Amino acid sequence: MYIGTPLSACATRVMLLGAGELGKEIIIALQRLGVEVVAVDRYDGAPGQQVAHRAQTIDMTDGNVLARLIDSEKPHLVVPEIEAIATGTLLELERAGACTVIPTARAAHLAMHREGIRRLAAETLGLPTSSYAFVDSLKALRAAVEDPGGIGYPCVVKPVVSSSGKGQSRVDLAEDLAGAWHYAARDSRVDKGQVIVEGLIDFDCEITQLTVRARGADGRIETHFCAPIGHLQVKGDYVESWQPQPLAPAALTTVRDMARRITDDLGGLGVFGVECFVKGDKVWFSEVSPRPHDTGLVTLTSQRQSEFELHARAMLGLPVDVSLRNPGASAVIYGGVEGAAIRYEGVAEALRVPGTDIRLFGKPKATIRRRMGVALAEGRDTEEARARAREAAARVRPVKP
Repeated sequence: MYIGTPLSACATRVMLLGAGELGKEIIIALQRLGVEVVAVDRYDGAPGQQVAHRAQTIDMTDGNVLARLIDSEKPHLVVPEIEAIATGTLLELERAGACTVIPTARAAHLAMHREGIRRLAAETLGLPTSSYAFVDSLKALRAAVEDPGGIGYPCVVKPVVSSSGKGQSRVDLAEDLAGAWHYAARDSRVDKGQVIVEGLIDFDCEITQLTVRARGADGRIETHFCAPIGHLQVKGDYVESWQPQPLAPAALTTVRDMARRITDDLGGLGVFGVECFVKGDKVWFSEVSPRPHDTGLVTLTSQRQSEFELHARAMLGLPVDVSLRNPGASAVIYGGVEGAAIRYEGVAEALRVPGTDIRLFGKPKATIRRRMGVALAEGRDTEEARARAREAAARVRPVKP
């Protein structure tokens, strides 16, 4: 693919479906390469819309509306950045040759719905996973957990379509199951009638293996692996990540074999975030996102090319470099307050922590647990980087105007 001049007849045009903080970084990476970008989201003023050439606000789950927009903008590439999209429409458009989806429409369709990706991993590819069941009622959920041979307690209940841990909860007692069902059904992005329940795995660490499918010099697709990223989650939402996460050699081999197998099956070009649980030499597959991953924000400070630059380069057929520059860490900055157009105090104090940087996403509205920014830090090792990132994040104070 050639790269043209933005806003001209020869422009290389990319449409991003979802323009949150990850989308914003993808857009910046694409624009540095001279690509014209259209940022689409479900609300006005999304972070990525603030830096794109053009912004469009639509209901991306409405297939007819989505198809009309793609026909109007005629992008060379359509890049899903969130799950809540009419992926069936993308499948139809891709089959008809009306658009090219990154990595593929099938990958976006399967990953949108936890049932599709879990059944592919566990039942088609035979990857080890936690015990699980998909249920469409509280009665069925209780049976899946409590019947003889069932999943048992403790367990985790999640919506089939969600992001950033929304709707996810750990259940230790039978009396908490109904609340978990209603919470998951309420916060599902699309299908409010189904949830997944999983058995809890005893693990040493939870990691993200960023996996990049890119074209080599001979035009063939090659698979590249970034250094593993460790992360800490609270209620399914990442709060810290660090790179590299040390793994036993056998575990690292298994992680990368799993990542290669599932990304080869999904196909296409770009970055995939493959999540796994690791205990010693044992590895369980958890999830895969066919796009940059929120825990991968750490790569903005730890890698020569961040996951966003890797995604941009890979989709354009350009060479990639997954080398680690230095140990790094990220720590989330939460809204802490409810309101619109909030101010951020303490940014100067945060940036006085050695080796740190700050990304404020520019989201128009804040909630107490909404991710509004991230502190990034490098260090001599991951422990120093983590301590610096946590300190910097704690110094930033969102306040109402």
